[in-house]
Amino acid sequence: MKNNQNGRSMVEMLGVLAIIGVLSAGGLAGYSKAMFKHKLNNTMEQITMLVTNIRTMYGTQKSYAGLDTSKARELGAMPASIGADNKNPFKGTVTVGAAQARKGVDNSGFTVTYTNLPKEACIALATADFGSGAGSGFVGVVVQGDTGVGNNNSADTSKPYDPELYIGSGAGKTDGETTTKARGEGEAYQMAAAITACQEPSTIIWKFY
Repeated sequence: MKNNQNGRSMVEMLGVLAIIGVLSAGGLAGYSKAMFKHKLNNTMEQITMLVTNIRTMYGTQKSYAGLDTSKARELGAMPASIGADNKNPFKGTVTVGAAQARKGVDNSGFTVTYTNLPKEACIALATADFGSGAGSGFVGVVVQGDTGVGNNNSADTSKPYDPELYIGSGAGKTDGETTTKARGEGEAYQMAAAITACQEPSTIIWKFY
């Protein structure tokens, strides 16, 4: 008498389920990586467009006095991908403000700040080249809380980062103490420095004129 073996055994079913599980995990990992890349590219495009819009609108002005996030939105400088709640692709905030880009000259530049950035995104953005030429307008970038990158803080690393003091070259003195120049004007982070400075999550401040 022949046994009816049309059905699958329990071992075979478990094997099929295991394969499905592995394929699903791989698919989710690939999707997560693709979404991260999309958010990062979107962030880069936002920053570039936002900076270009602000520089264009203030091109005939002597200073950026009065510029803040509300004013940037009112002028239409905020890209459409930044919603009305001023959120970036990583669900942090996007803020803009007038700042000192040349030593001793108030409102000679402006800052763009992105918060809640994952460490991997922070590293990619801190090392990104936003222009090193004289006409690029890029002054410098700093990961908030990083006191060792020539951000015009004093030698006392217990003092918090002040974006109004950051000029990019790290030259000059604050509270009578000379700062250490680690990056020149228009220079992004080197990879090793970015890995050390970026945390989970991070805030990055860019300065332009």
